[in-house]
Amino acid sequence: MLKRLIYRCLGVACMPLLITACKTPALVTKTENRSVPVSYNNSQDSTNTGKVKWRDFFTDPNLVALIDTAIRNNQELNITAQEIQIASNEIRARQGEYRPFVGLRGGAGVDKVGRYTLLGAAQANAEMKPGKEIPDPLPNYYAGLYANWEVDIWHKLRNAKKAAINRYLSSNEGRNFTITNIIAEIATSYYELLALDNQLAIVRQNIDIQNNALRIVRQQKEATRVTELAVRRFEAQVLNTQNLQYNILQRIVETENRINFLVGRYPQPVVRNSQNFNTLVPTTIQAGIPSQLLANRPDIRQAEQDLAAAKLDVKVAKARFYPSLGISAGIGYQAFNPAYILKTPESLLFSLAGDIAGPLINKNAIIATYYSANARQIQAVYNYERTILNAYIEVANQLSKISNLEKSYDVKSREVEALTQSINISNNLFNSARAEYSEVLFTQRDALESRFDLVETKMQQMTAMVNIYRALGGGWQ
Repeated sequence: MLKRLIYRCLGVACMPLLITACKTPALVTKTENRSVPVSYNNSQDSTNTGKVKWRDFFTDPNLVALIDTAIRNNQELNITAQEIQIASNEIRARQGEYRPFVGLRGGAGVDKVGRYTLLGAAQANAEMKPGKEIPDPLPNYYAGLYANWEVDIWHKLRNAKKAAINRYLSSNEGRNFTITNIIAEIATSYYELLALDNQLAIVRQNIDIQNNALRIVRQQKEATRVTELAVRRFEAQVLNTQNLQYNILQRIVETENRINFLVGRYPQPVVRNSQNFNTLVPTTIQAGIPSQLLANRPDIRQAEQDLAAAKLDVKVAKARFYPSLGISAGIGYQAFNPAYILKTPESLLFSLAGDIAGPLINKNAIIATYYSANARQIQAVYNYERTILNAYIEVANQLSKISNLEKSYDVKSREVEALTQSINISNNLFNSARAEYSEVLFTQRDALESRFDLVETKMQQMTAMVNIYRALGGGWQ
């Protein structure tokens, strides 16, 4: 009979709350677009270089050693590892919210009741046996267990936990994306370092060639075949070339330290072999199909997890409009004398209560939270779509760049060969007084620039290979 009465009272109390809770504000929603073009260049080959592990993609042992050290020591990766731990702790916190909270409580106190109060008058009129009078003032000792539990009727707490799980997965994907970028940065800087070494070698070779030409011009001046102007022009050319090496040396130091920073160590020489740089052949890239980006790219998967969490946040915010059911309970002992505190059942006490509460008037804060959660969800949709679009464009750009750089390198190689031959020709013509010294200078300058450009093109080829690997989602495996 009592149980039926409690259920009836709760039902009557819930009716107005349920009626008001059903009136949630309308939202403008947006659904994400997951479609991508069917191919990059009308090819349906699903073989994808992005699935290759980085240890198999990079074959230079010095570069592999640098990447391996960076994955262990890089500070940014260590920071993201702690972010993952924070996200994991958030799951644990959310998981505990929809389970009962149980605690232990104990205490002691003393009360002095006024004689002319209701409780004081009742104590004065109470008939007590001798030796059993109520003490005045009245001590109070208690110890027991208590519990509180919010019944998750609308899955508000469960959805909050699921959102925390999605953000944990997002932080993992964020770390994978960081690994991909760090590997790409180290590889790009490493190939730039090899290119700078080769450019420095070219400069020093040209210094030797130009010093030799300067000696010949001085001899010709002594023989009155050329003027002092020719000697000075050749000297200026030598000094200009010598000056180039200092700029390259500075760039080498900065590039080495960029690698050292990524590896997580203080400045030191970077071990490398630059001798065979011009013979390096970029790894053949197979781009697969665009839909594979959704699974391969960590940043896309991160945006997807953030979107899933944002959708759950909207559900959590919506559940705040509905009434919440709470249950509280307690059991323990209480007495005014420590000698009586464990007497059962005289000192035993327990309680069980349930309450329902829901918003009725002035729901502005709840409405604002609801609208903000929806706005963040729409932001997550746009971010997800933007990430997919950016990934596709990155791959398309790098595929085009690889093709054009391959053609450019072939043309530049022929240009270098022609200009290298022209140096000997111009020197022979100058020695036989059939060419002006300016032609020799211009030929040497053009040859130097073309060799620089050839090395630069090779570096761009290797960088494009690294970038397409990163764009396809490679590196984190």
